[in-house]
Amino acid sequence: MTDPVTIPARRGKATRVAKGQTIKVINTHGEQVVDTWAFNVDDLTEFMSMEHSRAHILKVIPVVGDTMLTNRRRPILTFLEDTAGGVHDTLMAACDKHRYKFLGVEGYHDNCEDNLHAGMREIGLNAPETPSPLNLFMNIPVQPDRTISFEAPVSTPGSYVLLRAEMDLVIAFSACPQDILPINGKAGQPTEAHFVVAP
Repeated sequence: MTDPVTIPARRGKATRVAKGQTIKVINTHGEQVVDTWAFNVDDLTEFMSMEHSRAHILKVIPVVGDTMLTNRRRPILTFLEDTAGGVHDTLMAACDKHRYKFLGVEGYHDNCEDNLHAGMREIGLNAPETPSPLNLFMNIPVQPDRTISFEAPVSTPGSYVLLRAEMDLVIAFSACPQDILPINGKAGQPTEAHFVVAP
């Protein structure tokens, strides 16, 4: 395995991954949500789609063995292992400047949308849009009365998700900077996370 790559706290990171390689996403400190996107490296207008994936796996939360699909209904990432409690989110859009304004923030606040685009630019690419992300480790329970809430992650320090690339792709991450709601733990202190790409 290669050395772990840091996804800095409140920032984004992206990398190219070949078909068949695995990506281990590590919740280093245990309570950090990692927004995750995947794009077809040959055509960035094809990307992992939560809407298409939910219709395919017939679940709100993917589990080991499930394959996420693109907006063209092709396999892109498969869950191979999950030691993080199996709680992730496919419902919430990436946080952005508009979200923080709605939450009462004045001025600029780091956000996952900007982190996606900054991470892609760092490797010389431009994402054509901001797809709805796979929010690894994010805890958004759906109640019997159909309401949802923002809760702290159930993941523990060092827990991880292992994914397999089903096509040549670009994967992008944001160590979510949310520090108003408890999605990164009740302390509201975003931290770095890590990932490892292996053959």
